[in-house]
Amino acid sequence: MTLLESRRRETVVSAPGPILVVTGMKREAACVAGEGVIALCSGANVAKLRADLDRLQEQRFSAVVSFGLAGALDHSLRPGDLLIADTVVFGHHRHQTHERLSDALAEGVAAKRCRAVSGAIVGVDHPAMDRRAKAHLRDSARARAVDMESHLAADFARDRGIPFAVVRAISDPAHRALPPLAAKALTPAGDICKKTVARELVRAPRQMGGLILAGLDSRAAFRSLGRCGPLLGPLLGLVLADL
Repeated sequence: MTLLESRRRETVVSAPGPILVVTGMKREAACVAGEGVIALCSGANVAKLRADLDRLQEQRFSAVVSFGLAGALDHSLRPGDLLIADTVVFGHHRHQTHERLSDALAEGVAAKRCRAVSGAIVGVDHPAMDRRAKAHLRDSARARAVDMESHLAADFARDRGIPFAVVRAISDPAHRALPPLAAKALTPAGDICKKTVARELVRAPRQMGGLILAGLDSRAAFRSLGRCGPLLGPLLGLVLADL
């Protein structure tokens, strides 16, 4: 092997991998589709996400981003607000996000005229559906929002020693409970199962009002995700090139 061939091989081996974006739903993943980005969708199933991340142990990534919807714990947050978390909380553990990536994301979000806030997000293995559960998490974790993917994404990034960031759009506000069917409607692939929604509404039609409100809230959240999602690959790629 010549010296030039050796250098070329070293360049290929040391080249950074894509950015891994961890989401809960296919619709969230669609917001970040693009070159240099690989989206992993949990389907709101923590066990499935753990297994999927384990299967990626041999794959190389340049960074990990938790991206998608979140429930508000802070009463000042409204649907559509974007939380660029500085900390991920799970149990007694607090994982700091990467400051330069988070700063770049905050600047990019501001350029898209979305309201961005910072603070902690708490990861849970089961959805926080009502106001009591949200209040408990707010007080115990000292967090502003909650989701089901950020804590696993943080663990994956920490174990790999790569930068980690969180961009989460507030969907349900802190004062609002989600209808029970929301915990059943998502398929393992990350799609909404319309048959499940219809069946649950037949069984408990009083959920319709809550479902309508949840739909309006998520519309605002997805509007923000749609604006900032395409930034992730190009923006973070530039930042990572300088690290």
